[in-house]
This record gives sequence, structure tokens and C-alpha cells, in this order.
Amino acid sequence: MKCPHCAVHFYENWQQQPFCRGGIKDALFDGPPEAPKSQWAYQTAQCPKCNEVTIEITRVLGGTPLEDWRQVHPIGSSRGPVSKKVPANIVKDYDEACSVLTISARASAALARSCLQKMLRAHSYKARTLALEIDMLLNALNKGLSTKLLQTIAEIKHFDNFSTHPTDDETTLQVIDVESHEANWCLEIIEELFDHFYEEPAQAKARTEALNAKLMAAG
Repeated sequence: MKCPHCAVHFYENWQQQPFCRGGIKDALFDGPPEAPKSQWAYQTAQCPKCNEVTIEITRVLGGTPLEDWRQVHPIGSSRGPVSKKVPANIVKDYDEACSVLTISARASAALARSCLQKMLRAHSYKARTLALEIDMLLNALNKGLSTKLLQTIAEIKHFDNFSTHPTDDETTLQVIDVESHEANWCLEIIEELFDHFYEEPAQAKARTEALNAKLMAAG
């Protein structure tokens, strides 16, 4: 798993316990008296790198989770700093998408969608829908996109949340069902595009300037 505190990957070491008041016999149950008793439980995992603890909760029945585990500590997800070269309005959507990831995967994906759209339009990929804007990016083979990134971007179109809605103000942030791993994957795509659009051009420019300076010094 990826530590939400320090973003380091480590082997999952979850330990599960029921919520209790006093002792194990006083575990907190849910539901009407005549129904099978579901029970609130929590699980913890400790990162061996930063030693911080991650806590998740859910309802269980006979030890089987009835719902997805929901992270309650820490709130949000650490994914590392964003380059200062990325415009503030794009960073804002990205940061908010990260902060709500553990609370609402749907909201996180909607914000990631907005982030992607702003990034594409900032680089002159403008069309009636986000799907068409993605097509424009995919067709720009002379822009230096790597094969890996092209494949990643192409897969975005399989997400209804990213490709089936018009991109006007009313629908850009439309919330649609999406699973947590899909929302997380959306953020990973955004991070790859940060590198492509902002970090890599800046690094290439710095290398060119350094080479030109060296050639000028050599006469």
C-alpha cells in the first residue's frame, strides 16, 4: 500500500478490531434486534518509514466487511509536492481532488476531470467536449508524447466521468459513480501530465541553455 502520510509504498500490515465500549462483549452493533447483527470495526496499518498510522472503518458481519473500508485518518492523501511550474488554478483542483479522495472517490474524480480539462485547454487543446480534446492530444504525435503516456491518455476515454459529458460550466464537475482505485488512477494520470507539460519542457530548456552557454564560452 502507499502511505497517505509520506507516500512511501510498503507491505500492508492491517490489524482489525471491533469498536467496543468497555469490553469485547460491548462491541457496537447496528440494525434492528431481530436482524443479524452487523458490527462497526476499524483497522490500522503502520508505515515502517514514517511510523505514522492509517485508520479505516467499516461495518462487518461475521468478520466480513459489508462496505468498502473508509479511511478516517489521515484525511486526504499525500502524493508529494506539485511543481511550482504548474499554474495555481490547476494545482488547486489537483490538491482538492487529493484531499477528498478518501472521503468521496466520485468528487475526487470530478475534480481530477476539471484539472485535466484546464491543463489541456492551457495548451491549446480546445473542443466542444473533453473527449474531443483528448483526441486532439492523442493526435499530436509530434508533440513528443511517450508511448506509455499515449496509452495512458487513451484509456481515459473509457471512463464515463472523463469523456461522455459536455465541458460547459454545469457539467465539468458533474459527479458520476467511480470506484476509489479509478479515482486514484485519475490522479496518477494527472501527475504524469504535470511532468509532460511542465517539468520535462523546463528541464529540456535548461539543458539547451547550458549547452549554448558552453558553446559560446568555447568561442
